[in-house]
Amino acid sequence: ETYSYVGPLNWVAFNVGFHNEHHDFPFVPGSRLPEVRRIAPEYYNSLPHYSSWWRVIYEYVTNPEVGPFSRIKRKRLADVGQANGTLSKDD
Repeated sequence: ETYSYVGPLNWVAFNVGFHNEHHDFPFVPGSRLPEVRRIAPEYYNSLPHYSSWWRVIYEYVTNPEVGPFSRIKRKRLADVGQANGTLSKDD
């Protein structure tokens, strides 16, 4: 999973903390990512996020489920559709 950091250090870190927003809209400039979050609170406010930069670093270093090798491979939309019968293999 990926989480955003929502806090004052985004101002000096070029909004690098707006991680979910960046993955949803990779072609939106980093300077505009706070606006994405602001205009779509129903999508972003309920997602897990960090408000402490130190907490992000602490979790990364100490939690084995958050490190560089802890990636989730998501199913492709076509695979999900085939599994629940909404798509055929010909789609």
